[in-house]
Amino acid sequence: MGKWFAALYDGGMKGLENGTFKGIRKSLLDRATGRVLEIGSGSGINFPLYSQAERIDAIEPDTYMIDRAARRISQAEVPIHVHRQFAERLEFADNTFDAAVATLVFCTIPDPEQALKEILRVSKPGAPLLFFEHVKMPQPALAKMQELLNPAWRKVCGGCNLNRNTVSKIERAGIRIEKTETYYKGLFVTIKGRNIK
Repeated sequence: MGKWFAALYDGGMKGLENGTFKGIRKSLLDRATGRVLEIGSGSGINFPLYSQAERIDAIEPDTYMIDRAARRISQAEVPIHVHRQFAERLEFADNTFDAAVATLVFCTIPDPEQALKEILRVSKPGAPLLFFEHVKMPQPALAKMQELLNPAWRKVCGGCNLNRNTVSKIERAGIRIEKTETYYKGLFVTIKGRNIK
């Protein structure tokens, strides 16, 4: 993503994170117990919000984001272990994790289908799989605008795609979706799923 993107990200998201997003994240993360995998931990915004987990293994490919996350590790109530890895090639054994979390990251993962396969592989049968993502909007006019803006947006925002239909990708991966909630007219969605392998 680059040093400048990592430096600007938290400031750009501050309004949303201090408002609606903090409650959304906390509600989702309270369902993550035991040993938890976090995909694309970025600047560590989730780290201080975990309260029920025993240990977090957070993966993040961007070294600048990993550096920025260091201060939030010290604010966490649970042990945080950050690994420089890619979601499509997780360096963990099968059936390692009791839960998995991904927040605002599936927009940037180059191969989301492969990343979902990996999450299923490394999580235990029955594990909760918890997502908070921005997605392609249901309103045709707004979805069309996302399509038009996406090429420029992707270049400026570190590979982020405005127009991904992440919910359908999660369903096609074989994850059982138990509950979804939408925010901001469907731009953001939480997905509470489960590994049913």
